[in-house]
Amino acid sequence: MAARGVKGDPPRIAILGAGAVGQLLCHQLTQAGARVGLIARPGSGQAGRVTLDFTSLDNSKYQHSIALLPQDADAVKDLDLLLVCVKAYQVVDALTPLLPKLAADCQLVLMHNGMGPYLTLLPKLAGRGLTLATTSQGALRQGQWQVTQTGPGLTQLGWIYGPMMSEQHRALLLGAIPDSQWCEAILPALWQKLAVNAVINPLTAIYKCRNGELSRESFRPLRESVLQELVQVAAADGIALDAHALGERLASVIALTANNYSSMHQDLAHGRRTEIEEINGFILSRAALHGIAAPTNLRLYREIKRLQALSGQ
Repeated sequence: MAARGVKGDPPRIAILGAGAVGQLLCHQLTQAGARVGLIARPGSGQAGRVTLDFTSLDNSKYQHSIALLPQDADAVKDLDLLLVCVKAYQVVDALTPLLPKLAADCQLVLMHNGMGPYLTLLPKLAGRGLTLATTSQGALRQGQWQVTQTGPGLTQLGWIYGPMMSEQHRALLLGAIPDSQWCEAILPALWQKLAVNAVINPLTAIYKCRNGELSRESFRPLRESVLQELVQVAAADGIALDAHALGERLASVIALTANNYSSMHQDLAHGRRTEIEEINGFILSRAALHGIAAPTNLRLYREIKRLQALSGQ
């Protein structure tokens, strides 16, 4: 058992959102020697330190003593970097009360499925720098502070607004997170990830199947139609995507995650709110802005909303 992350100086990096991905990043940054804290939920009454149990891909076991920070000004005022790993629909509500307490030069990194929250967030940043990120690393939360990494994956980060992240922090993130890269143009990378999510998430949720089922020929018309509509909408937004390349990427992800249940499938199965608004809903909102029809995405969006309503969400 390896142990890192002991008491010492206050954290200068914090993670908002202590789910599977948030704790995975906490482990990776702590292993790299960073002073990392997790921000507690408002009203949770939690503060102090927690022990994070982490199991890596090679089944190595790690324990980290991590600072759990309350959302008050004294706890977060000296942060240099805030990584936001909550669900897409939680981003704005989670960050809005926290922003006035952060230092004026604190850099923010958003990492979530789907797109859109950053557009709402921009007017609230008061000149702070914003980086967007996406990861395909897999992790499973097995207890409140117990996470197992379930798969490797590519992590991409890129500046979108305000002051650029310092070279020091960029190097820290890229050195700590395996298979990570800085993208000078992050939006195309996010649209490519969106394309994969826009097919896999709603279809697996609607048809109650594992990802691998989507490779069947019967799903081909739906797969292609979602991607074709997305490519047209992205082009109107100034993002050039190749439908054939997206199809190949989608096929690769379906094959690599064939035995997995998508996050949207799991959310519906457990009666939780899905990220449909930030996935197919985002495509529809951009399509409406440009006067473009996207009937297949609309059909999937409406069906997920119907299923959500049936589950009480």
